[in-house]
Amino acid sequence: MLVLREPQQLQILYDSLEESTPESLKVYGALFHIRNKNPFNLEVLVDAWPEYQTVVIRPQKEEMKDDLDYYINTYHIFTKAPDKLEEVLACPQVINWEQAFQIQGCQESLGKALQKVAASKSVQVDYLRTILYVFEKPTFAASSGDKMDFIKLLQVPTVLKDKRKETLQSIFLDVSHARIVNEHWELGKNEKSLKYVERCLQNFAGFGILNSEGNLVSWFMTEQSCEIRMGYTIAKYRGQGHMWQLGGQSVAYFFSKNIPFYAHVSEDKEKTQQIIIGFGFKNALCGWHQWKCTPKKYC
Repeated sequence: MLVLREPQQLQILYDSLEESTPESLKVYGALFHIRNKNPFNLEVLVDAWPEYQTVVIRPQKEEMKDDLDYYINTYHIFTKAPDKLEEVLACPQVINWEQAFQIQGCQESLGKALQKVAASKSVQVDYLRTILYVFEKPTFAASSGDKMDFIKLLQVPTVLKDKRKETLQSIFLDVSHARIVNEHWELGKNEKSLKYVERCLQNFAGFGILNSEGNLVSWFMTEQSCEIRMGYTIAKYRGQGHMWQLGGQSVAYFFSKNIPFYAHVSEDKEKTQQIIIGFGFKNALCGWHQWKCTPKKYC
């Protein structure tokens, strides 16, 4: 595998990956941040250049100091040749199979090769599939009416606003909010995840709503692959359009900065799915996939 470092190479790859979305979204989003200060110190590997087939984005080795930190030890993968992926994954220079890690991607076909290599290396794999949602930026060439429809989409429906009983304030999250975000994150709630959330909030956009007492009541944030994650609303404040409000503010922000964005939702969270679809996101049939890999010595 070759490591791409030159800005021109990264730009060419970024433009190419855009044509392969949504399947390439995890590497496409990670590459956006690599090209913009690279706060998570990631690196890009390809099997060939410029005619690549597989892209692996991972932390640089000095970042992966903790053999049990699944949050930092994360690989994002996209391939045009799943039949050749097994050889790539088996290479110890690409994947460190001696430590716990996770692989995220938007291609179910990654799993077949991963499971075969993991079995040969006595590594346990826990697989999670969720629904991937993407938001297509509207083009306003047709008429000004299209633009007005989009602006209305970003506004909280009156029927939801009317349920609010106090004055609320929209904010950008900062690291001081990390603990409450981590406490309500289903895949977090531990010290390693807290450090991960803190690092994300130090480097990427997060959006929240404060109640009249200054307490955070609704929020979500983004991470190193430009994904919207960890969304939550305190029970007392649900059904009042807070996620809708955050969605409108974040979409406007992402578009103004040309930041790609997307989200995933568990298949059993039908209410969340209805909200995100109502806001304008579409179900990407390729799905969102995570493989959590644990060497038997750590099981």
